[in-house]
Amino acid sequence: MSSPPVARTPRLPSFPLVGRSAPAPAVPSGGRLPRLLLRATATGSALLGLAQTVLAGSFLNGHYEALRAHELAAMALGGLLLAQLPVAALVRRGGGAGGARGPWWPLGATPLLLAAFGAQMGAGYERAVGVHVTLGVLLVSGLLFGLVGAWRPVPVPRATATPDVGRDAEAEAADGGGPGAGPGAGPGAGPEASPAAGAGDGGSGRLPRPTGAGADAVEVTP
Repeated sequence: MSSPPVARTPRLPSFPLVGRSAPAPAVPSGGRLPRLLLRATATGSALLGLAQTVLAGSFLNGHYEALRAHELAAMALGGLLLAQLPVAALVRRGGGAGGARGPWWPLGATPLLLAAFGAQMGAGYERAVGVHVTLGVLLVSGLLFGLVGAWRPVPVPRATATPDVGRDAEAEAADGGGPGAGPGAGPGAGPEASPAAGAGDGGSGRLPRPTGAGADAVEVTP
């Protein structure tokens, strides 16, 4: 008995996957130094601001020798804020990821902190304790907010999605397909289909009935 004809599944064309994303490129550290300097000045200013609260409380408790240390710490804080001005300009110019433009807030917040510091120093020398303490609380709060912003991680730009054409081409070459392997590749396509064509009719030479699209409209006879 002759075996029934085996219908081959036509090979579908392969298309590149557009939605596949490429790995993110390495981001150069062009703006790392300005960010490190900003973190150093912001950390030193915040520590001096917290030390000022401790020294002021010690003075109000009756330790009058803490007043001199409070004054020296205030001068050191003013020097750090002045040094932070050019650092903030460097961060804005090239303190972002890969040397891009950095955030604007250091260049805007540092002059405000300097203005509050000057007013707080003036109120202290004028013995205006109420204004001096109020401005001191606001100044320390601003220094702590600047510390958090300076140590915040720098956002890295996202990688754009690119078509992975090379990987699909390698997979197509491994499967044996090529540019001609499309929807028309089906039964009888290629030299390997010749033995299967004569195996289903007992060697009589009759071609098998087409099984693809349009099989009902075309009748193949020997």
